[in-house]
Amino acid sequence: MSNEIAVVTGAGGFIGSRLVARLLDDGVDVRALVHYGVDGGNGLLGGLSAARRRSLDVRAGDLRDADWVRRSLVGAGRVFHLGAIVSIPYSYRSPRDVMETNVVGTLNVLEAARDAGVPRVIQTSTSEVYGSAQVTPMSESHPLSAQSPYAATKIAADQLALSWFRSFELPVSIVRPFNTYGPGQSARAIIPTIITQALAGSSVRLGSVTPTRDFNYVDDTVSAFVAVSEAAAAVGEVFNVGTGVETSVGRIVELVSASLGKELTVITDEERVRPAGSEVNRLHADATKLRHICGWEPKVPVAEGITRTVAWIRENPQRFDPGRYAV
Repeated sequence: MSNEIAVVTGAGGFIGSRLVARLLDDGVDVRALVHYGVDGGNGLLGGLSAARRRSLDVRAGDLRDADWVRRSLVGAGRVFHLGAIVSIPYSYRSPRDVMETNVVGTLNVLEAARDAGVPRVIQTSTSEVYGSAQVTPMSESHPLSAQSPYAATKIAADQLALSWFRSFELPVSIVRPFNTYGPGQSARAIIPTIITQALAGSSVRLGSVTPTRDFNYVDDTVSAFVAVSEAAAAVGEVFNVGTGVETSVGRIVELVSASLGKELTVITDEERVRPAGSEVNRLHADATKLRHICGWEPKVPVAEGITRTVAWIRENPQRFDPGRYAV
């Protein structure tokens, strides 16, 4: 992928910033699209080394601005579309805002990519589009079932992308990560919120410990994006990204406890449970298709990933407020 421009939307976010770093390390010139804020910040891109930033072109704007998106995609050889509002709780409070960013923003990216003749577009999905598992492990043929406004917007965005492939031959692939975690993730996510609370005391407040997820270390997720973007046979396809290992929230608490060498007490807080009918109880990935077509394999087991994440949070305590982000 060297000697071309890769555009990454949502580049200041958790996965986006790690993808930018990986592409830069691979010798790719990157145009990083970040959401404009009054503070002028670039999110997690601020942590990149000076050496990495030499091949980085950062542009701030809004995915809902079709003209800005169109200008930003000119000359792109690859587009990795990660830009979205990803907070499920926020989608209950402001569904229109989430819809406009996630759906209209994706429409703008697809149209701009089509007009610019971009050779490859990678659309970012989420395992939340499946809802709670009806069969396990969950392949790409699992029924789609939105159990939150956020999930509904991601289903719509995915279907838009696939329709642009079928209708206009736009070379789109969809990457559907299951639960990504690791250094740099906001403490609003389940693993960092458990770690930050555990570092601050001997108890953690959670809505429930029984839901299970297929947790992916962030570098493995990033590797999947790159692998899909480089595989010609991936055009027009949807790919789950998962380890194939189902882990409960309660088990994550145990792993954090072991990593810290301290006993933890779980306090169940009913106010932090999802709305009735919205809780996704099981997510367990079948990533066979990704392995066969793109040669991808996960490398970081969840216990090792937890240890790495604990170490990073310990080194960056200023980024977290465990009381604010308990979930």
